[in-house]
Amino acid sequence: MEQQQAVHDEQEVLAWTVAVVMRTAVVTIAVDETVLVAWELLERSGSRYLPVVRPDGRCVGLLDRADVAVACAAPAASLSGLRVGDLLPGRKPALIHVEQTVRHAADLMSYTEADALLVLREDGRFAGVLTAADIVAALAGRPVKEEPADTRRRAPSTVLPGLPPRRGYRGTAVP
Repeated sequence: MEQQQAVHDEQEVLAWTVAVVMRTAVVTIAVDETVLVAWELLERSGSRYLPVVRPDGRCVGLLDRADVAVACAAPAASLSGLRVGDLLPGRKPALIHVEQTVRHAADLMSYTEADALLVLREDGRFAGVLTAADIVAALAGRPVKEEPADTRRRAPSTVLPGLPPRRGYRGTAVP
């Protein structure tokens, strides 16, 4: 009997709109900003994804923490000229609209092999990010939180010279 109730709940969650499950408190970055600023935003926010937006509010892509980390491994002299737009892949990002269902989002994630989707409003402007973790949390019955995606506690990372450490950092800065 409990198993039937769980199936019913899963079906209910899959029928919800993306707007119910997505994260709206997401840090974004301008397409012409430097890669170093992108890394700093990812570190301070604790997010795994960083939506890239144009000045008009239209989203042009989604950077993953790993993509930015690889770019930041380049020599420091080359990083000052490297822009966020340079890291965006040539293909269009996976997009979904706020009124579409969680089931549709899960199907799209599966088809595109994406761990996160950019969520757009009806007018095409950026509304938030939906991650696979958000869907799993909704299926598990955890309430949706208004905080950036992937904010679980991690070991502190190295602080870049000249920048103050993020809040809660207990390590020492690199001289």
